[in-house]
This record gives sequence, C-alpha cells and structure tokens, in this order.
Amino acid sequence: MEIVIGILAVLAGIIGILGSILPALPGPPLSWIGMLLLYFWGGTNGRGEEMSLTILLVMLGATILVSVLDYLIPSYLTRATGGSKAAERGTLIGMFIGIFVLPPWGMIIFSFLGAFLAEIIFEKKEGTAALKSAFGAFLGFIVGTGIKLIACGVMMYYIIVYL
Repeated sequence: MEIVIGILAVLAGIIGILGSILPALPGPPLSWIGMLLLYFWGGTNGRGEEMSLTILLVMLGATILVSVLDYLIPSYLTRATGGSKAAERGTLIGMFIGIFVLPPWGMIIFSFLGAFLAEIIFEKKEGTAALKSAFGAFLGFIVGTGIKLIACGVMMYYIIVYL
C-alpha cells in the first residue's frame, strides 16, 4: 500500500507542476494533495522523520495564497498597462490554442498574440496601445505561472524528501 501511495503522491506532484502551466488543471492544489497523501500514510525523510503538520499547513497556506494571486496578478497587470477584459480573455484563449500549436512556446506566443488581437478587434485600440495592453496581460500570465511553478516545485521537493 505504501508503494501505491508513493506513486499517487508523485503523480499528484507531477500533474500539479503540469497544472501550473496548463489552464485546465489546478496545479498547486494537486501538488498539495500529493503532500497530504504522504502525511496521512506515513511518508518519512531519509532520517525516518515523518512530515510535520507545520510543513503541511504552511504549504496549504502557500497553495491558497498562490491560487488567489494567480487570479489577481494577471488582472492587475493587465489593468495597470491599460488593458481590458478582452485582453485578459484573449490571453487565455491564445494560451489554450498555443497548447496545441508549438507547445510550450506556442502558449507564450499565442497568449501575447491573443491579448494583442483582442485589444485591436474588440477594444478598437491602436497598435501601440494594444501592444502595451498585450504586454501587461502577457506579463500577468508569466508572473502567475511562475509563482505556481515555484510553489509546485517546492511541494514536489517535499514529496520526494518524504517519499
């Protein structure tokens, strides 16, 4: 049973990291579930020490914080650079298209392109203003993805240590 729990925990950590990039998967919560599995089923580190409740709760707090920031940061940066809701939606649509076209670079290129085109088409902005808005939306996407990757990477570290 311990082997099955270990495999499930590692899979949750890996899927969590993938979920930090892919918009359909909740990355940090999945990684935290991997830690939770090891906590309840007695994962130990190399010295035989079990995972502490403190580590688990700190990572839960980080998961909640990162999940909230992932929604706030892109919106804030898009608005701060003069972007609209259309730019935010364009970024998400572009990223989704990019998953299937030239992954992972397509996600980056198409998220920027989606925001830019949304500003031009739906908000009727000129090139420079649309470019500035697209940059803000793109930057928000990159920052949100980055903080999720860092959080999931730390949780994957703990999953491996307590395996």
